[in-house]
Amino acid sequence: MKCRSGCGVCCIEPSITQAIPGLPKGKAAGELCVNLDPDDFSCRIWGQADYPDFCRGFQPEAWICGDNRDQALEIIRFLEADTRPKS
Repeated sequence: MKCRSGCGVCCIEPSITQAIPGLPKGKAAGELCVNLDPDDFSCRIWGQADYPDFCRGFQPEAWICGDNRDQALEIIRFLEADTRPKS
């Protein structure tokens, strides 16, 4: 499956706990990645050598991306909440 043009949900919704370019401590869920272009929701470093392993492993799949961007937001928010460590 190819990424949906203009989506960028995977660069916003998941929390990232490892260092990525521009975010040495990762990012919180719901926070825009600094490498995300806010005009077209594309990754500025996609395919480059410093493209993070975390991002390489996050491949688009129908069950995560849904039928549209809103469904993808809802699904990834649910997954983020469901996998958040309980305190």
